This record gives sequence, structure tokens and C-alpha cells, in this order.
Amino acid sequence: MASDELTSKLSRRLQIEESGQEPVAIQARHENGGEKPATANADSELGAKLLRRGELNDGAGEHHQPSMKVFNPYTEFKEFSRKQIKDMEKMFKQYDAGKDNFIDLMELKLMMEKLGAPQTHLGLKNMIKEVDEDFDGKLSFREFLLIFRKAAAGELAEDSGLHVLAKLSEIDVSTEGVKGAKTFFEAKVQAINESSRFEAEIRQEQEEKKRQAEEKKQRQAAFRELQSAFK
Repeated sequence: MASDELTSKLSRRLQIEESGQEPVAIQARHENGGEKPATANADSELGAKLLRRGELNDGAGEHHQPSMKVFNPYTEFKEFSRKQIKDMEKMFKQYDAGKDNFIDLMELKLMMEKLGAPQTHLGLKNMIKEVDEDFDGKLSFREFLLIFRKAAAGELAEDSGLHVLAKLSEIDVSTEGVKGAKTFFEAKVQAINESSRFEAEIRQEQEEKKRQAEEKKQRQAAFRELQSAFK
């Protein structure tokens, strides 16, 4: 009985939608014979839910989960060494008082005060705004690393709060920082040269060990000959 009533309501709702008529009140009967007015909103909501369920069953209305891109500082900020990134992470966590993986306005205020370069409220907001890519009004670790990328590339004004932060952080980004394409490729060449030198040093050590082993072998042979002479 309840199933027939539900089917009737859904059919009526579909007819209304196809004809473009305005929804009208539907009378629901009680078992005692009385009647009460009920708006079509409830039926509309029920019909929408059932239609939505049908779409999901048919694959037409699949749930789309937001893509979660995993941030890897070592692959995205290749211009910095692992030690540099570790130092930046240590500093970030030091001032992330809320432990929510963000540095908000008040935490940035405390950081600048600790560094000996207090900023005005407007100055702090401008600091965040310069690297705030998602416009949430606070600094993520990635946005914090952008400060040092910009500093290494010379993209920060010397009188800006971010330039002062990078300078006073005691994190040296000058040797391995970008600082333009010329310096970047020079650093690459230097790294290759250092690698070659390291390999040459290893070969030299191996040759030295080989030479020492040969000398030891010769001394042992000479000693055995000397022993045989006294027998």
C-alpha cells in the first residue's frame, strides 16, 4: 500500500515537471479517514534523492574526490640542498606555534620580532600577500620556501619584509641558490667537477691501497727468503 502511494506520488511529480505546471498541495489521508494538506516539497525532495541515486547507480553522477597533490620540497625546490630545506623546515616548525602546518599573521609577527625586525600590521599582511598563492591569508611550508627562492633569485626588494626575513634567517642560499640562469648552470658544472674530483680521490685511494698491499707482499717474500737462508 505504501509502495503504491509512493509510486503514485513520483508519477504525479514527473507529470508536473514535464508539463511545467506549478506544484500543488497533495492531500494525505489518515487511517481514520481525515485529511491533512502536505506540500509537494517533500515529494520533490524524495524524487530528487531517488533520481540522484539512480544516476549514481548508472554511473552518470559519480562522486568526484578532489585531487590531492603530494608536495615534495626536494623535487620541487631542486635548487636547494637537502640540508638547506631541512634548515628551512626547522625554522618553519619553530614558529608554527599552532602546529597546524601554517604560519599565520600573529606567528609571523612573533617570528619577525624574534629576528629583531618587527613589522607593522600592514607590513606583515604584505609579506604574506607576496607569496600567498592560495589567498588563505597564511603561509604554508611551500609558500615559506618561496620566500627563499625569491631571495636567492634576487626577486625581493631589499627593503621588503621578506628580504629581511630571508637575510636574518641565517640560512645561506647564496652558494646553491638560483640567482639567475648563469649562476644556476655554473653551480651544475661545479657539482659535476666536484663529483669527478671525488671519483678521482677514490681511485687514488684504491691505487694507494693496492701499492701498499704489493709492498707488504714483497716484504713477506723477502723475510721468507731470509729465514730459509738460516736453516
